Amino acid sequence: MSNQLPVINLMGPTASGKTALACELYEQGDFELISVDSALVYQDMDIGTAKPTKDELAQFPHHLIDIISPLEVYSAASFVEDASALIDDMHTRGKTPILVGGTMLYFKALLEGLSSNLPSADYAVRAEIEAMGERDGWDAVYAHLCQVDPLAGQRFKVSDKQRIIRALEVFKLTGKPITQLQAEQPKNLPYRYTFHNYALLPDRIELHKRIEKRLEIMWDIGFLNEVEELMKKYDLNEDLPSMRSVGYRQAMEFLKNSDKSIVNRKEMEDRALFATRQLAKRQYTWLRSLQETHKFTTYLTIKQAQEDLRNCYG
Repeated sequence: MSNQLPVINLMGPTASGKTALACELYEQGDFELISVDSALVYQDMDIGTAKPTKDELAQFPHHLIDIISPLEVYSAASFVEDASALIDDMHTRGKTPILVGGTMLYFKALLEGLSSNLPSADYAVRAEIEAMGERDGWDAVYAHLCQVDPLAGQRFKVSDKQRIIRALEVFKLTGKPITQLQAEQPKNLPYRYTFHNYALLPDRIELHKRIEKRLEIMWDIGFLNEVEELMKKYDLNEDLPSMRSVGYRQAMEFLKNSDKSIVNRKEMEDRALFATRQLAKRQYTWLRSLQETHKFTTYLTIKQAQEDLRNCYG
């Protein structure tokens, strides 16, 4: 449709190179950048989120970075509202938005809309479900989901922890299966946009090497000091969404509950590495799910993406 306006979505798992690719595109035309990252919204969380530096942000400005404190909550609905307003403003100024990041829930919400009557996240309920998983095992949590929401049980696997937690959270808050509520509620689809979806999906072995190298650099340049300063500045706890970001939770537990020995520090760094790899695994799963219902161009290497997108938008 001629009246639909273009939006470029650039997605990929952590450490895949998507931010560098977006910045390269930014230099080639009338583009503006919108961050799609649930951790980059937080102020003072810089090293552990791999946030672009102040110099980089001056050269390549990103919207939706540093917009709230680590004590606040930012939801997918908040993202859709903020991103839609930014996209519309950019189009009125003749700019094309490039949305770049790895928070697939935000991309899904923008692409598909949000069911209007689903409850907001309740972190006490989520903590209760996670405690059940740790106590009884995730097979038991999954079996409970299958009992209260058989359709969700068919759709999810026992390894889909985040989706299982959300489905049980909704059931506990409403008494109704999430699949029933989703089927009943109209979705606010952004029909006025034409989405051009691109995914960077590098080889997993190569990605794991990049993740490990990135974390080594983060520890070297003061990630642990950053978390110490955050704990001094804010009244933080492990259940805040900001502190559920990979690396931060492990560092906070280490600083609060250990003797800070070299052995304990190494164990903490290993847990952070494992959590980051698990994040990347979930991002791959989310992307493949989105690719089932939306048109995508997928790249296995940054070089491949650079060459193709340069031809498209250069």
